[in-house]
Amino acid sequence: MRKYPRAYSRWQLVTSEHGSMATGRWGEVTGARPRSADAGTSPRGLFPFLTPALTEPFATLSPGAHEGNDRKKHFGKNSPLCRPRPTALERPGLFRGPLLAAVGLGPPCPGGSRALLEPPSSLRPRTAGSGVTRAAEAAQQPASQTPERPGRRKRKSAWKNDACKPDIMMSIRQRKEIKTTDVSEDFPAQEENVKLENKLPSGRTNRRLWTILSFTIGGTIALCIGLLTSVYLATLHENDLWFSNIKEVEREISFRTECGLYYSYYKQMLQAPTLMQGFHGLIYDNKTESMRTINLLQRMNIYQEVFLSVLYRVLPIQKYLEPVYFYIYTLFGLQAIYVTALYITSWLLSGTWLSGLLAALWYVTNRIDTTRVEFTIPLRENWALPFFAIQIAAITYFLRPNLQPLSERLTLLAIFISTFLFSLTWQFNQFMMLMQALVLFILDSLDMLPAAKATWLYGIQITSLLLVCVLQFFNSMILGSLLISFNLSVLIARKLQKNLKTGSFLDRLGKLLLHLFVVLCLTLFLNNVIKKILNLKSDEHIFKFLKAKFGLGATRDFDANLYLCEEAFGLLPFNTFERLSYTLLFYAYIFVLSITVIAALVVAFHNLSDSTNQQSMDKMGKCTVNLKPETAYNLIHTILFGFLALSTMRMKYLWTSHMCVFASFGLCSPEIWGLLLKSVRLCNPKRICIMRYSVPILILLYLCYKFWPGMMDELSELREFYDPDTVELMNWINSNTPRKAVFAGSMQLLAGVKLCTGRTLTNHPHYEDNSLRERTKAVYQIYAKRSPEEVHALLRSFGTDYVILEDSICYERRHRRGCRLRDLLDIANGHMMDGPGENDPDLKPADHPRFCEEIKRNLPPYVAHFTRVFQNKTFHVYKLSRNK
Repeated sequence: MRKYPRAYSRWQLVTSEHGSMATGRWGEVTGARPRSADAGTSPRGLFPFLTPALTEPFATLSPGAHEGNDRKKHFGKNSPLCRPRPTALERPGLFRGPLLAAVGLGPPCPGGSRALLEPPSSLRPRTAGSGVTRAAEAAQQPASQTPERPGRRKRKSAWKNDACKPDIMMSIRQRKEIKTTDVSEDFPAQEENVKLENKLPSGRTNRRLWTILSFTIGGTIALCIGLLTSVYLATLHENDLWFSNIKEVEREISFRTECGLYYSYYKQMLQAPTLMQGFHGLIYDNKTESMRTINLLQRMNIYQEVFLSVLYRVLPIQKYLEPVYFYIYTLFGLQAIYVTALYITSWLLSGTWLSGLLAALWYVTNRIDTTRVEFTIPLRENWALPFFAIQIAAITYFLRPNLQPLSERLTLLAIFISTFLFSLTWQFNQFMMLMQALVLFILDSLDMLPAAKATWLYGIQITSLLLVCVLQFFNSMILGSLLISFNLSVLIARKLQKNLKTGSFLDRLGKLLLHLFVVLCLTLFLNNVIKKILNLKSDEHIFKFLKAKFGLGATRDFDANLYLCEEAFGLLPFNTFERLSYTLLFYAYIFVLSITVIAALVVAFHNLSDSTNQQSMDKMGKCTVNLKPETAYNLIHTILFGFLALSTMRMKYLWTSHMCVFASFGLCSPEIWGLLLKSVRLCNPKRICIMRYSVPILILLYLCYKFWPGMMDELSELREFYDPDTVELMNWINSNTPRKAVFAGSMQLLAGVKLCTGRTLTNHPHYEDNSLRERTKAVYQIYAKRSPEEVHALLRSFGTDYVILEDSICYERRHRRGCRLRDLLDIANGHMMDGPGENDPDLKPADHPRFCEEIKRNLPPYVAHFTRVFQNKTFHVYKLSRNK
């Protein structure tokens, strides 16, 4: 007899490592000595607690003796082992009897796991040359292939989904009072099993209540943090401008550059006698560009202004809320939706709303790099980014496996609506969605995303853009976008993708590279064909800018250099990196991004080098981050957003917002903390739980401690809008010029002229039209070295009556040499720049002095064509003569 250091109870079933009950092995109690090599080949080795009387029949079993009528021969006719296996409906409790459970004839084990032994397999002797029993073969099958009892709740292991799973032994005990000879027809164990079953619903109910409570608390915090962010931004706007106390003209002037242009159409719709006349004025507009009638709904993304104006006229709020407040409060309300969507995305990725709270607080404390809505309210990005954040949250949920059909349909509807609204409200939507399509393509090619889901998302992007194209009267810029060409190329290349083998990582990587090459070729071909057919040149300035940005094209193009200098003057991402390097967000983001990328590369390298070794794969799976589709989607998304932020200043607001989401997700992720603790051999579930909750809480406390005083000081600081020169200019134009007068000047100033006075313009800040860019360059010759006759002829060709010159542009000092507007004009005209410094060898001295400087001297050639009618410290207004 074998001796054990601890006595066994009569019915003690022991599982294998990880507490899993799907292996089908009989083991020993924790602390028992390991079995000998031959223990598993004899009935006593398999069932060490069975009495000799029960094990003797097993010794004479022949192959197949346990099946059919052979049971009667070996066990006796009246033995309970000879009865047929009861159905699921006939089983009254968790156990039909200890002996039946021991030999595998009973029902599954408590908690919904599969039976420990399959009766035919466990009793069948080993086949020749196999070396393992069929029970061991069943133990190697995936848990998903093991049958479970219908209606039984599945018990989740305490170690499931953790990054590390230490070896443990779990035992399930039956009542000690039951003996093997006491098993009768009535099953005395039924009463105890009924008690166990009665206890299970209470645990399920407790977990359900806890889930509901957590969801309620997290959702309430999400709504509160979104509303608080909206109120915070609105308060900053009020304190900075004293918006409630300044005059109406000052309020309108505060909408600088293109913001004033967009708001002017909202004002135009409200001032129209009827809605139909307002629509007609937008479709047949002849005041935005002189001597030209354009369709504003086609050229610009102003449907949001149209919708708000209609809503304001329909709702009974005119007596309680001014139009400008209705407009700005809508934008600040969208910021609440924006923060809530970021909160939900981080929550979906990490599984805890604490991550969403950290993301929202990071968004607020890094406001300078996440949003500029408080001082550029009507910008298109402030309308579009909230819908884009909703789309990312919906896609993150949609990429989860095993969604219910109803949830999947509702999620697809949310993705479509948010994608459509995002595309409708921003002219640069195609570039963000192109990044998104590229992410989907990578995941699809690496088989990390179901092909059906990827197809749905491609289709939603194309459908949304086409609907926007129809609403914008078939805008050629949309039809010629790279996004449509790319998505069509991906769908065309799908047939090739199905014919390739994708077994190993090397196959998937090869498929990705091959498809990327094919799709890029098809994309460029389709895009060039569409542009030639449509004669499209609307977006060529963007590609010129990108070429000049990375030194791939000519640097003397006026439009490209203008964009480059505006980027240099603005908050360039390099300045953003320098500022973020002093914040905790940047270090947390780099920390999470590095760990996730390194873990993904380790898995990829391991799959590439040894994809056939299953044992090594299992070991690698314990020490790496499991990249779920939604996690991989956001990982690649944030990397591509970073590259996009390097190219364009305004794209940094999209990237830094996603930084908050991804960094907070990583700090609350059990996989990442499990990987770190595993690397230092301190991994266990309790430590993982402590780290994933304690670190975010400490960061939240630190952020509150560091930024709360500064935020209170910022809210208590009161300022007032003050621009008397511009106010004086607008009042003079309203009082001393005809309503049909045409004004020329800088793009930024003319947008305010359109909003405050309603006069006709020669050019404006909406730069997405080739003919408008050429017109702007011609008007800007007033700051170049040109003769008065040339300038007068150019301005009169656009029907100009008055020209406004600004000293801030003519004597500009805020930009470095080479980026001043007069320098850009000199380079484009082939003239040498003013001031000390080097010039290109091919630049020549100009034949005439600078126009904006010489006209102030009232010399005869200038007085013959221009008459000064208004002057203050900043602006000079000249009336053009009718004669040439």
